[in-house]
Amino acid sequence: MKTIVCLILTAFLVIFAFTSNTYAEDYTQWHLPEGAKARLGKGAIEEIAYSPDGTRLAVASGIGIWLYDAQTGKELNLIKEHPHGVSSVSFSPDGKTLASGGYDTIRLWNVNTGTIIRTLTEDTSFETGRRSSVYNVSFSPDGKTLASCGRKGKDAIIRLWDTTTGRLRRTLKHSHAKHKENWVVVKNVVFSPDGKTLASGSSDNSVRLWNARTGRHRRTLTMYKGDVESVSFSPDGQMLASGSGNTVRLWNVRTGNLIRTLEGHTYRVRCVSFRPDGKTLASGSVDKTIRLWEISTGHRLSTLTGHTNDIHTVVFSPDGQMLASGSGNTVCLWNVRTSNLIRTLDGHTSPVNSASFSPDGKTLVSGNEGSSSIVKRNTIHLWDVNNGKKIRTFKNIGMVHCVSFSPDGKTIVSGRDLWDVSTGSRYRTFQGHKYMILSVVFSPDGKTLASGSRDETVRLWDVSTSKNLYTFERQVDGITSVAFSPNGQLLASGSRDATICLWDVSTGSHIRTLKYGFGVSSVAFSPDGKILAAGNWDKAVHLWDVNTGSHIQMFKGHRSNVSSVLFTPDGRTLASGSGDATIRLWDVNTGNHIQTLKGHTGVVESVSFSPDGLLLASGSRDGTVLLWNVAPSPEKE
Repeated sequence: MKTIVCLILTAFLVIFAFTSNTYAEDYTQWHLPEGAKARLGKGAIEEIAYSPDGTRLAVASGIGIWLYDAQTGKELNLIKEHPHGVSSVSFSPDGKTLASGGYDTIRLWNVNTGTIIRTLTEDTSFETGRRSSVYNVSFSPDGKTLASCGRKGKDAIIRLWDTTTGRLRRTLKHSHAKHKENWVVVKNVVFSPDGKTLASGSSDNSVRLWNARTGRHRRTLTMYKGDVESVSFSPDGQMLASGSGNTVRLWNVRTGNLIRTLEGHTYRVRCVSFRPDGKTLASGSVDKTIRLWEISTGHRLSTLTGHTNDIHTVVFSPDGQMLASGSGNTVCLWNVRTSNLIRTLDGHTSPVNSASFSPDGKTLVSGNEGSSSIVKRNTIHLWDVNNGKKIRTFKNIGMVHCVSFSPDGKTIVSGRDLWDVSTGSRYRTFQGHKYMILSVVFSPDGKTLASGSRDETVRLWDVSTSKNLYTFERQVDGITSVAFSPNGQLLASGSRDATICLWDVSTGSHIRTLKYGFGVSSVAFSPDGKILAAGNWDKAVHLWDVNTGSHIQMFKGHRSNVSSVLFTPDGRTLASGSGDATIRLWDVNTGNHIQTLKGHTGVVESVSFSPDGLLLASGSRDGTVLLWNVAPSPEKE
């Protein structure tokens, strides 16, 4: 008997250990916020850094820092405790500490444990109350100083921090002039190899060289045009590379003279990096290519292609054998000698504009914004709701602000296109809108499509023939959202002009206009069709009586604009997503706030309930979709 019990206990422990290990290996479960079931996507890529020993890659993303094994591409950790995502990462020279900058926060992390060592807080005596932004962070060669750059108020600044104490040593003002109707920002800062000089590249079209110890300005290198996106010192410190416009410039650090201009990119250069041997330079561009240059001659050695979006970052491995490059949703690892693509690190996704469940609740579709500055190229992802795995990806599909399934689940609409879910092929396009489509939705019977556009029109389409049935022109300043009533007889359209229009679908006639003092971001009918909810720029949700047009009530609590609203299938609860990165659940009957879901680091652009109402999907500009376990709706009194 004891033997049987021991065998059962052993088997249980083995199964438990296996299950726990499998769960731990699933990165979609790492650092999930309370109430969330899974995370779809890893967030948009901002910057990549190699550890000094070349064994790890740190990727700054919209939700935190991902650490990878540089050889295998395996996820090692997600450092998540950054309030607004991460724009920049930098390893200390000994590889034990990682610095991260994002929005107005700079933090130092223990690389092995992923725990916070210190948060660097600015000296409040310096222009107190003026909002800061952090674009880039960089360690000095001795690791004792961290440089950060960005903007504070209207001033483009660099800060120098003591990494041991966290004290702000010095603030350098790169510029405080207005430039091209935008405040000037310092986009990149880097120390020379000997630590004596600091170089900063700014949106005022210049590079400045500073004495790293005293903060004294030494020299200004002026570009001819274009923001300076990136600067990099050669390994011997005698040369500086800068990316500006569609060119790369090489400078003599001692004299400030221009040595050579490297031309060939067709669009803006976003990043530059010297190879450790100093003989080669890599540059990444908005033209989606990476170019390798021979420093001594300025000749182009090779062009690396494969990214589908702007190249944000390029960095060589410490031994110079590998090059890592990052665009909005892809990390590529290249063999420098052969220029071959070795590996891509999958799972990263660019900002999510829209997310919607399939009618059976088993699949989720998300529309992700492409990062190309030339032509907006979006991506549609299909996800398995049960395991969080990606089923299919549709690429390069044009600008998309809204995606949704047809009632039978066989078709996806995105912008002006219809896609076959089973094959991934586009089989129909609707032509007529002059500008971008901001919202599109199927009628309940699946026979009609409604689309709202920045061209200030709402159009109804016959799905089977692509024929434009009606065009509604009554609102101005762009149509942000359209929604059919549950019986398909009414259509609501919300606009930036602070109006909501109700339309008769069968006749195309205007029924009523609901007016409020703020722009409308999202509209949704209750399941019984009696109430219309609207998310507004006044940070509130408004409910309207559909039959009378009277305003019923207002839900307040968000700290930023309400970007998305939706009722649960039973109509008892309303979800609202906001620019404050939260989702709020409201009791429709009482108006009471039920719950706030926190976990995104960017604007929540979309909310969608599963057909059974037990799951809520939220799509955010942080590049992820979160699946939340939602409690059953409260009973009506």
